[in-house]
Amino acid sequence: MSTEAAIEPTYGNWRRPRRPGLGPLGLIGTVGVFGGLVLVLLASLVSLRAAATVATPIVLTLTPLAVRTQDGRNLYQLLTVRIGWIRRRSRGEHLYVSGPLSPRPEGRFPPPGLLGRVEAREGRDAYDRPFGVLHHRGRNLYTIVLRCEPDGGSLVDPDQVDTWVALWGEWLSRLAHEPGLRGASVVVETAPDPGTRLATEVLPRLDQSAPETARAVMREVVADYPTASSEMNSYVTLTYGVPGNQRRDPEDVLADLAIRVPSLLTGLVSAGGGLAEPLSAEQIAEVVRVAYDPACAADLLTVRAEHGRTGLEWADAGPVAAVETVDAYQHDSGVSRTWLLTLAPRGSVRASVLRTMLDASAGTRRKRVAMLYRPIDPGTSARIVESDRRAAQFMATSRRGMVQARAAAEVRAAEQAAAEEATGAGLVEFSLMLTITVDDAAHLDEASVLVRNMTGATRIAMRPANRMQAAAFTCTLPAGVLPWEQTLLPHELQEAM
Repeated sequence: MSTEAAIEPTYGNWRRPRRPGLGPLGLIGTVGVFGGLVLVLLASLVSLRAAATVATPIVLTLTPLAVRTQDGRNLYQLLTVRIGWIRRRSRGEHLYVSGPLSPRPEGRFPPPGLLGRVEAREGRDAYDRPFGVLHHRGRNLYTIVLRCEPDGGSLVDPDQVDTWVALWGEWLSRLAHEPGLRGASVVVETAPDPGTRLATEVLPRLDQSAPETARAVMREVVADYPTASSEMNSYVTLTYGVPGNQRRDPEDVLADLAIRVPSLLTGLVSAGGGLAEPLSAEQIAEVVRVAYDPACAADLLTVRAEHGRTGLEWADAGPVAAVETVDAYQHDSGVSRTWLLTLAPRGSVRASVLRTMLDASAGTRRKRVAMLYRPIDPGTSARIVESDRRAAQFMATSRRGMVQARAAAEVRAAEQAAAEEATGAGLVEFSLMLTITVDDAAHLDEASVLVRNMTGATRIAMRPANRMQAAAFTCTLPAGVLPWEQTLLPHELQEAM
């Protein structure tokens, strides 16, 4: 009798996008180098002093482009972040106050920052289910939010997990063919279970004729269960733009999105998403409200259990007050800190690589892990993989010595990516953001230690989003805020830097 050992599959082959140009200079720096060389040669025809005079400012200008951090940022980008933070502080933009005693119109509590110009609308899909749409008026973008209840990975065969991963990759590759799609995100939120839902389900069903001992046991279970359990919510956001930045009637956009919602939900269910449904405008407002004020989570659940709805509107989903500091964001009953991905794990990983990060963490009020996806159209994908393949082959033939093994691995990875893209696979840029909310600022250091332990177990490198904590906090909300859509410089120009 022969038995075959079950081998758990591994995944990987992600690659950091290569910048065009010489080394770390990028395209702009490379053009500056060659242009500077021409100017220096022309000046040398006059005198050596003239050549030195021309070369000095060129070198001083290009050197910051060559010095980069681990995540690829140059000195100019670091300086821009610091200058932007100083300007926001001088203008008082790091402070936010809303409500009747604030200068906000109508005395309401709208979300701050990047969500300040967002309007919530609601439509109905082909199955007459309500779905909310967030209209980002400043960028003319529209976001729909889907809620999932993914199937857990416990006691599941590796073959089934591999099937789910394959179907999830197929669902992501189909996003590149979605007309007008600018980006997507998956937000997994964990928090201690307040026990309100369990009490609402169990206590009204207690039979008064049952023995007192049995009823006492059930009441004790309802009282003790929340102390050892947590709730987990998963959201998928899809953000669409109007082609050519045209001004379309929002009602026409809602009708267009209503046709796409059922097929998107079907793909999520097949990829292991479990029960999937769109969120209404009221439910989106509730999620954002709880993120800004975690203490009101139990109250919202109680109201919804008693009346079936809360009546919360988007204009009241924001905090009463918020303060942004260099390394934290304080909002109503919580203080948050957000981390950004700087380096994905090297080599292959297993399907459970993010389990430690996604599980509930003791001592935190709420935790959100956001995976951000930017689908690339098929034409651009083909050019990227071919460019990476040629670059890897060139580096492998030009390097010698100890780096030969790594260069050979780069060639194999590039060849595999090109072959998969040629057979129909999609290319997606991705990143990861993590937000942890605690009760007060004194617990932020413990949260930082927790993040270091989680990233060490997952082989992921992350850094705090210093001097942009408010914007990073907003990006981890299931509200469709895409970082690459909020920059002043076009995405193509940033890639060239």
